[in-house]
Amino acid sequence: MPLHRRSTLRALVAAGLVALGAAMAPAAQAQAFPSKTIKFVVPFGPGSGTDTSARYFAKKLQDLTGQAVVVENKPGANGFLAVKQVLTAPADGYTVFIGSNSTLAVNAALFKELPYDPAKDFAPLTMMMRAPAMLVVPPGSPNGDLKSLIAYAKAHPGKANFGAGSAGYQLMGELLNDRAGLQTVHVPFKSAGETMTAVASGTVDFAFAEVTAVLELAKGGRVKILAVAADQRVPNALDVPTMSEAGLPGFEAYTWVGAMVSAKTPTAETAKLAALFTTIAKMDETRAFYERLGATPMTGGPAQMHEFQKGEIALWKRIVQQAKVPLQ
Repeated sequence: MPLHRRSTLRALVAAGLVALGAAMAPAAQAQAFPSKTIKFVVPFGPGSGTDTSARYFAKKLQDLTGQAVVVENKPGANGFLAVKQVLTAPADGYTVFIGSNSTLAVNAALFKELPYDPAKDFAPLTMMMRAPAMLVVPPGSPNGDLKSLIAYAKAHPGKANFGAGSAGYQLMGELLNDRAGLQTVHVPFKSAGETMTAVASGTVDFAFAEVTAVLELAKGGRVKILAVAADQRVPNALDVPTMSEAGLPGFEAYTWVGAMVSAKTPTAETAKLAALFTTIAKMDETRAFYERLGATPMTGGPAQMHEFQKGEIALWKRIVQQAKVPLQ
């Protein structure tokens, strides 16, 4: 072959390889995700059901991807600090918000001006779990059941109080005020853990908390459970009556946890994370894990979570209006 033809052929081959490499680069990058440490940001402290879920999913995601997954607790300011951290971080899929009914729905109903839009600023990945709330009192409380607590609160209007580590629990307390005709005072805390410490020490008269944060404390005698706000009893606490059975028909309140990323995150990364989270949510091991805690895994993907979230926002807005809760 003449020298000039060999040179031309080599040039064509080289150009073809460059073009092929350029075409394959985006696909290779997409396949490589995730290729570094992923951070889960939790708006509550250790000991909450949100934190428990975050640490479980972090371990499973690490197993699936081979990449480290760290959990950072950022409690306080009604979840605003954690939200800001996620929304100001690079929108590359490596910062995941593990939110709850409080940060992803209730805040939209409770605040006049919210520094973020829980439905528009985030892209949903999947629901993680749902758990009924439990009504608890200090271990030394003279109120051994719901009826006696209601009677006590009615006898001390404006003096009986309840603790809440988030906006969601605050609204549960306000809902109890509305349904039972009470005037109890809300005492805010940074997390479920702080709230349970306040209940255990008798600093507050009662509180609502998710079942995942209560059962072990109750077994250790640190708090006393009066009722579960669900339509049926919790399998691993069958001695605890529902709120309806305890004297307040139709009272139900649930907490839930879901995973989100910034809405600015590229579609490919969001879809990859959503698939991984949904895979974990559907594991038999995940169902067993949550059932031991008295909770239920939720396996819907991004579309289902988006619809669920919209319904929750509408629900809590109705409750705020019905209970005439002052907006913050």
